Amino acid sequence: MGGAVVVEFPSMERVVFYALPAVGHLMSMVELGKLLLSQNPSLSITILSPTLPVEHNLISSYISSVSSVFPAITFHTLPPVPLLLGNPSNYSNREQIAFEIVRNNNTNLRKFLQSQSLSCLVSAVILDFFCYSALDITKSLNLPTYFYFSTNASALALFLNFSEFDKIASDSFRNLGTTPFEIPGLFSVPASSMLEPMLDRGVSYDEFVNMGAHLARSDGIIINTFESLESKAVKALRDGTCLPGTPVPPIYCIGPLIADRGESNIGGEKNECLSWLDSQPSRSVVYLGFGSGGVFNKEQTREIAIGLERSGVKFLWVVRATLSADEAKRFQPPSEPDLDSILPDGFLERTKDRGLIVKSWAPQIEVLGHDAVGGFVTHCGWNSSLEAVCAGVPMVAWPLYAEQRFNKILLVEEIGVALPMDESEDWFVKSDEIERRVKQIIGSEEGDVVRKRVSDLSHEAKAALGEGGSSKVALAKLVESWKKEP
Repeated sequence: MGGAVVVEFPSMERVVFYALPAVGHLMSMVELGKLLLSQNPSLSITILSPTLPVEHNLISSYISSVSSVFPAITFHTLPPVPLLLGNPSNYSNREQIAFEIVRNNNTNLRKFLQSQSLSCLVSAVILDFFCYSALDITKSLNLPTYFYFSTNASALALFLNFSEFDKIASDSFRNLGTTPFEIPGLFSVPASSMLEPMLDRGVSYDEFVNMGAHLARSDGIIINTFESLESKAVKALRDGTCLPGTPVPPIYCIGPLIADRGESNIGGEKNECLSWLDSQPSRSVVYLGFGSGGVFNKEQTREIAIGLERSGVKFLWVVRATLSADEAKRFQPPSEPDLDSILPDGFLERTKDRGLIVKSWAPQIEVLGHDAVGGFVTHCGWNSSLEAVCAGVPMVAWPLYAEQRFNKILLVEEIGVALPMDESEDWFVKSDEIERRVKQIIGSEEGDVVRKRVSDLSHEAKAALGEGGSSKVALAKLVESWKKEP
């Protein structure tokens, strides 16, 4: 008999993440990778990303810092692909650009995954939900495929219903105003609070409708939340009541995952804003931070300043350079702000004894964890919302883009951890509303009710990640599920 050829299957077990290289998405997926490694140290994790038309300096420095500390996490960037419309300025919004780049990388993705299988066992692929079009590639390669949904369980129920809403919507969501759309088993959402890039029908609208259908075809959906934070939504997803007639894949609530940016001590020196907070009384300061993509025009920035000055409340405010509406819709990184040109004359001098302005960035997790901070004016990004919940800091909800108007409903009306910032029809907020809300969150009965609720949930968040906690159990079930896949 001739000698048989023995082919050994690669023994190293690897999980491939496919992440959008945007700050909130990438950092959250890295935290998921760290969590998986903490429970399964024999794993290796490769985080794959497409190349966006504009590179964010924070992303490259962040990747370098993670690589140096976690050698089991490696990063790989797919080659650039041309934009069909050429310049990013020709697109309606950043979401449209992201969807196109991911789809045009499907051939590159297939080649990468096939090459990986030659050197290791690819146990599972975890897709950023913005990378939904890659599902067809991973399924064709018979790879167990999960979505990582970095926002909340309630939003997942919303996304799963997009195709249903599309069937009954008589016009664009923007034109439908307060017309309610019911999420079965949960609550109704006014059309105007749908995702910002879906308000008008077009390419991005169609992409999100398709995304909802693809989410339901995966082997499971990993959600950055914990069960007691959104018990109604988790039950509706698991029971299938949120999407009658369509099976919902298994869900795994493994949060809260909080990204450790690790930049509060640079060169061994304490960040200026933390030193300033050390000198302030307990729960006396309102912190205003609007995330990596939260920018205002000059008029709104001045209105914030006027409201803060009139309030008499101590404040720590992260101010970013102003951008035009068109610039803010794309991957346009803002430059360093020129405070003298965007703030009212004399504002800095008049408020220097009770306020501090930080340009562009602050160590948010450390700020929220400081005893001096008594309230947080937030854009309702889910990462920031979880950071506030974990720190036990009540919020004022001021949504700006993406799914944040939906998150405002969740945080204010459903979970009860925020007061609402009331906006005009064009989403402008006047100085008297800003003054009223920062006063309320620092010292009022309404603020105290929200503070008690978020304090209780901060303890539940810790318990969820502890031994025997719901999130830790869900993580174990997740790993067990892909090991069962053929």
